[in-house]
Amino acid sequence: MTDSIAQVAGSFEIAGKKVARLGFGAMRLTGLGVWGEPDDRDECIRVVRRAVELGVQLIDTADSYGPHVSEEIIREAIHPYPDDVLIATKAGLTRNGPDVLMTDQGPVRLGPKAWPPVGRPEYLRQQAEMSLRRLGLDHIDLFQLHRVDPKVPLEDQVGELKNLQEEGKIVAIGLSQVTVDQIRQARRIAAIATVQNRYNLTDRSATDVLDYCTREGIGFIPWAPVGAGELAKPGGRVDRIASAHGATSSQVALAWLLAHREVVLPIPGTSKVAHLEDNLIAAKLTLSAQEIDELTDAA
Repeated sequence: MTDSIAQVAGSFEIAGKKVARLGFGAMRLTGLGVWGEPDDRDECIRVVRRAVELGVQLIDTADSYGPHVSEEIIREAIHPYPDDVLIATKAGLTRNGPDVLMTDQGPVRLGPKAWPPVGRPEYLRQQAEMSLRRLGLDHIDLFQLHRVDPKVPLEDQVGELKNLQEEGKIVAIGLSQVTVDQIRQARRIAAIATVQNRYNLTDRSATDVLDYCTREGIGFIPWAPVGAGELAKPGGRVDRIASAHGATSSQVALAWLLAHREVVLPIPGTSKVAHLEDNLIAAKLTLSAQEIDELTDAA
């Protein structure tokens, strides 16, 4: 890419840093089911280094990815970190094994069963301290509550992140997979810099959250950003638009997110350099107003 990602995709300020709006999600720097070591650790290290070389400035991870493996690979790949790179991590989900169960019929995803939430303040503090150590940081630019623990008052969970912020251990606070009411409740305790909810071409269930973030100037980080489902099948809307641009369906899905709202920061993830480079081409893919409207109306 001749222009930086920030030049073509725009930037958004988080924790006092302006970062390119197309980032990198580090969940896939792990083994099958987001569990254990990846098949090719060296390739994962190359992925992180190549992302930074290409202008990625927002790298999103979590203590539960591996667990711990993703954070460790990021440190090995690019520590000491460039000044313009923002490492975002999360705590609040634990692990009881891989989230994929291999059966005779093929892999079956366990989903939330493999990711129990724990939001006790002492646990969140412990995990923040451990992430600081694993990442080799003296403060975390963006620390996100990975899930709201329904067994713990939200004000206690966000309150502990506020305590860590006041101690200088984290700079900005983010939330993940929350409702508008939960964001409002959290903002009564601390400033919320970002919200990370599932959102893509075919899953608009978080539209009300995105609308709220847009009005309030809160960064919205959509996870599973390249989902296109039926739209990407031959002859589908995404497929037709991708063919017209000589692009892939994933690139179109990402380009639509970037064009959809200025607060959106997609974080596509991968464990392969070639796939990373392919995803980042989306930053310079310009969709027409008609194509954007067609995709927006396709949900």
